[in-house]
Amino acid sequence: MKKVCLTILACAVLLTGCLGGEDKFVREVTKEAEAVKLAKETVRGGYDLITVSELKGLMDQNKDMLIIDTMPLEASYNKNHIPGAVQFLFPIKPMNEWNAAETDNKTAEQYVELLGPDKDRLIVVYCGFVKCGRSDNGAVWAKKLGYTNVKRLPGGIFAWKGAEYPVGTAG
Repeated sequence: MKKVCLTILACAVLLTGCLGGEDKFVREVTKEAEAVKLAKETVRGGYDLITVSELKGLMDQNKDMLIIDTMPLEASYNKNHIPGAVQFLFPIKPMNEWNAAETDNKTAEQYVELLGPDKDRLIVVYCGFVKCGRSDNGAVWAKKLGYTNVKRLPGGIFAWKGAEYPVGTAG
């Protein structure tokens, strides 16, 4: 009986390992696709990247910067955002021409007003996570509008929370 139980247990463990999830090689395919997409977006957009630890360091030094959360106001920003960030919605898919229907009816002029007159000021744009394209759109449009010191935080609020940094909420 003991031998039968051990055999069943061994089979269960084996099946769980085989069926329970992707192996490290399969996961690497997904990581690679996301990394290549991010690299291509960064090169095409002409902006730089910043990590959550780099951003937190600049915030701790009280560096003058504008942090923009590109996610929906009610569904995301009001629930949690990087402290000090302001919200300006951008779509997930590439927005080659300004489309106010995709930016909560806001215009490019309103984005410029948010970005401010200093074209060299540090601007950090983020969304939810690496795969999300909202921050790419926000960074691309800041560059198109003449801003020179634009950085994208690819890990977004997920990486920020994963690093256990404090978050802001509405209210």
